[in-house]
Amino acid sequence: MKLTAKRLFEHCYGRYAVAAVNVEFMEQVLGLFAAAEAAQAPFIVQTTPAARNYATPDMLVSMIRAAERKYPKTVFAVHLDHGNEEHIDHALAGEEYTSVMIDASHDDFAQNVSRTRKVVEKAHSKGISVEAELGVLAGVEDDLSVDEEHAFYTNPDEVEAFVKATNCDSLAIAVGTSHGAYKFSGGQGIQFHILEEIQNRLPEFPLVLHGGSAVNYAEIERINAAGGELKASAKGVDPAEVKRAIRYGVCKVNIATDLRLLWTRVNREFFRDSPDLFAPLLPGQVYMEECKQLVLEKFEYLGAVGQASTIK
Repeated sequence: MKLTAKRLFEHCYGRYAVAAVNVEFMEQVLGLFAAAEAAQAPFIVQTTPAARNYATPDMLVSMIRAAERKYPKTVFAVHLDHGNEEHIDHALAGEEYTSVMIDASHDDFAQNVSRTRKVVEKAHSKGISVEAELGVLAGVEDDLSVDEEHAFYTNPDEVEAFVKATNCDSLAIAVGTSHGAYKFSGGQGIQFHILEEIQNRLPEFPLVLHGGSAVNYAEIERINAAGGELKASAKGVDPAEVKRAIRYGVCKVNIATDLRLLWTRVNREFFRDSPDLFAPLLPGQVYMEECKQLVLEKFEYLGAVGQASTIK
């Protein structure tokens, strides 16, 4: 059952969070849907402009549609992550996406409001949810790259005015996480005092945590043991901090890096251990099953297991 992200957030607020998983190829899509049906957990399947440019939008949404037929008991939203107007307009013209994000966080406040409001008006006319962003995350994801010098936390003094002016349905906030595998090289963690103040100013309003991958260091070690050269400073978000953030209104937790690290580890180890093989289906099968298990772990600590059956 495909729903809007807004509907999922109305159900989960303050009780659990929805995993929003970026997908780029078939094995990720099938692993995600298999995990969701097994756990009876609602989720959001996300595509980015970079993934859409790589695989084409039609290919991505066709895989999602096929996965829904294979796993008909799933409850989910289809979301365009970090969208610009070109990709958003294309997504709104079809019937597959139930949620879009306009990422105008790099603009000044007035321009961010202007761009976001225009997207909201178009999307709401079609019954589609809109996520906006206020504050800039550091890190690298797809073709997005922001160094720490140009990143900044969301200003709680601006959130009320922004949401009122744009009428967005959820807000991605910058509270210390970052994109990619090197989220907390400085060891600062999530800034809960900012998160708490934002919730106080926007009670019951859904907040979004980008850069929510855990970056399990055991995966980094295994990748490097199989020929990788990832830095020892790779560090993600502590699941305990993510669980705590749910109490402050975080309804959506974006996950991308963990699935990419898993793909890298599975393929490096497979071909290291089986140098005489070359067929992609063999490591692909391994990846699908491990992807399923990884996503099941996410559902568990986000408190989403069993929640799909309670959504009307």
